[in-house]
Amino acid sequence: MVDRLVNSEANARRIAMVENCFGSSGQPLAEQGRVLVGEGVLTKMCRKKPKARQFFLFNDILVYGNIVINKKKYNKQHVIPLEEVKLESLKDEGQYRNGWLIRTASKSFAVYAATATEKEEWMAHIEKCIEDLLRKSGKQPPSEHAAVWVPDNEAAICMHCKKTQFTVLNRRHHCRKCGSVVCGPCSSKRWVLRGQSDKPLRVCLQCYDDLTRERARVPPLAQPAAHTPHTAAAGSGGDSSADDDSDDDDDRAPADHSHDEPKFYGDGEKTEETNNHSSKETK
Repeated sequence: MVDRLVNSEANARRIAMVENCFGSSGQPLAEQGRVLVGEGVLTKMCRKKPKARQFFLFNDILVYGNIVINKKKYNKQHVIPLEEVKLESLKDEGQYRNGWLIRTASKSFAVYAATATEKEEWMAHIEKCIEDLLRKSGKQPPSEHAAVWVPDNEAAICMHCKKTQFTVLNRRHHCRKCGSVVCGPCSSKRWVLRGQSDKPLRVCLQCYDDLTRERARVPPLAQPAAHTPHTAAAGSGGDSSADDDSDDDDDRAPADHSHDEPKFYGDGEKTEETNNHSSKETK
């Protein structure tokens, strides 16, 4: 299916439209051999609450962004190489249904489709693209992935000390290693986490202890860059939980309760395009 669409005019037009919708806020997406496989709206679990995001599945990358004007304008573009992605299906729980995890070494998060059928379609198409990429490149899928952050509203108190209540002054922070919501004193340590950043990141005391013990078992020559332990003020804004979730900002787009099914471009459209081309040659 994808191979047949590589050089099609329809594929080129679709990619150009995606670039136009992101405008100057996005990066160029047209590349030799790149195909837009599908697109649609998914609900992304953000730090504060679930929010609708526009997703575009290409044969080598997954792109998503904030919806400014539905089908016309998007911003805060994120581009994820598919060869770094691992999917993990989620069980339905209460209002959160038809979901799965998108995991990479630098960031992991949950998304939810409107129906079980749409979930199956999205996951099947993404998995197929990943499988094709890895087969062609000969690479192995990544073995380590960033933790999925626990949403703020699921933690009224620190998940480490079980005591500190979060207030305007006692802010929530996220451990970059396990994703737990913790208070400032319980996340005062830093550690370099390969795949996420070259700089030391905030980790909870439990993960810091685990990483320290693990480091002691690894030969010096095989160790990653040295960690930088120091204490940060509990209310400091320099390393707040929002720093790594830039698409969690408030949306400016008005609420749209209508639902459009995702579009996946396949053999049917290719056949139609071929027929149109043949009819032009006949004329």
